Amino acid sequence: MSYVKDYQYTNTTVSEAVVSRAYRDMYGWMACGLALSAITAFFCIDKNIVIAMMQSNVMWLLAIASFVMVFVLNAAIQRISFTTATLCFAGYSIIMGAWIAPVLYIYTAASVFQVFASTAAAFGAMALYGHFTKRDLSSFGRIFMMGLIGIIIASVINIFVANSVMDFVVSILGVVLFCGLTMYDVQQFKQMLNQSYLYDNQTVQKIALLGALKLYLDFLNLFLYLLRLLGDRRD
Repeated sequence: MSYVKDYQYTNTTVSEAVVSRAYRDMYGWMACGLALSAITAFFCIDKNIVIAMMQSNVMWLLAIASFVMVFVLNAAIQRISFTTATLCFAGYSIIMGAWIAPVLYIYTAASVFQVFASTAAAFGAMALYGHFTKRDLSSFGRIFMMGLIGIIIASVINIFVANSVMDFVVSILGVVLFCGLTMYDVQQFKQMLNQSYLYDNQTVQKIALLGALKLYLDFLNLFLYLLRLLGDRRD
């Protein structure tokens, strides 16, 4: 009997330590991904580079490459090594940094920093809510996915119609959607990480990396939609 009690206590202690490290890794990798994107964007925000990217098919190629990398990483993360998954995440962050450079070039540096700070505050608040709320957000998952598909379709349509009212509405909906997805994703990964004692160490690391990828996407999209609403364009 004493052996069972000691084993349960030790198992709980180890599990809490693993979960705590996984949280640190998840947010740490997310921050590293954002930093890689920011550094890449900084070196690509040059008038000649931006013009060249806009006049060629580079933007479309980067968009396709980023979509493929997210799909592959989500689908194959259990089959590839953690090192490979990490390199894929780093490569994705660099590609996204190059992709957003022409977008950032449109706005003043001051407004980009201000919107980034606002995004960080909103993201932090939503992440805290998702972590500590007792409400089960899993029922919203399908709604969020439908909303994401709707926004993607509307954004593609607006590329061709270029309607300012539609752009404003899509931006508002985008902010609401990615605030919701931040709460949802944090809670989902909290539930997964709380079961981390069922997995080996590398699997826990992969769960944390996948969480970092999803939160990276939530943050980046929230930032881009807020920038469209609040950013000051260059003269």
